Amino acid sequence: MTVGQRTRIELGTREDLGADCSSCFGLCCVALAFARSADFPIDKAAGEPCVHLDKADACRVHAELRPLGFKGCTVFDCFGAGQKVSRLADGRSWREDAAVRTQMFQAFPVVRRLHELLWYLDQAITLTGDSADAAEALVERFEQVRALSDLGPDRLAALDVDAEYDRARPLLLAASEHARRGHEPADPGRLRPGSDLSGVALAGADLSGLTLRGAVLIGADLSGARLWRCDVLGVDLRDADLAGADLGRAIYLTQMQVSSARGDWATVLPPGFERPSHW
Repeated sequence: MTVGQRTRIELGTREDLGADCSSCFGLCCVALAFARSADFPIDKAAGEPCVHLDKADACRVHAELRPLGFKGCTVFDCFGAGQKVSRLADGRSWREDAAVRTQMFQAFPVVRRLHELLWYLDQAITLTGDSADAAEALVERFEQVRALSDLGPDRLAALDVDAEYDRARPLLLAASEHARRGHEPADPGRLRPGSDLSGVALAGADLSGLTLRGAVLIGADLSGARLWRCDVLGVDLRDADLAGADLGRAIYLTQMQVSSARGDWATVLPPGFERPSHW
């Protein structure tokens, strides 16, 4: 059964919307560009294979990525786009066919963004489970986005993904409001959507019910903090300290956010999330 044939229940947030590198042609190591920075020690152009990608599409230095400066590789999550796009050409690799190469490299970033949107919509459906009308609208939008992710390479390349996010945004916001109803703090102070909270000290803070969408929390101290029903859609958690923090019911949390932060054995994660090996 292909991804496109699955129902929403079968297309789970822990299955087809999670990376399966063993079923991928190493697309994230080839199709995407990265620049020399704190996350990467070298520059690489889009379409150029990483110097560490072997001929079997595996990383030669996978166990040493962080010590070698490739922190960005340990954080990246394709949301299952890699294995899906790798099936476009019936088992043929980008190495074997120039046309396949072009199709895969064009489709990969588009499908990744669509799958990320499916992740958010799936969470929103769960959040509004007791609101039939809201859930119905979300399921409809989910199926529409899922159908788009099954389009052929040429149609995917022409797709306006930003427009799809714009269509979904009101539904995602409404689901968040529904889930947080009755838990919003009376005065959030500076803890608001889009705020620059880099390095802020919030150790042990109760952030329940807050909306932090799009906030920057790079290097923030969130150790021991409680993020029950806290909306973290698009929050930048790079190098944030999550030791002992409770993210078990955070809203719109992604594995990529978790992997970009620092945590420990006491950090509470939602079911199905992986505890990063660097914690």
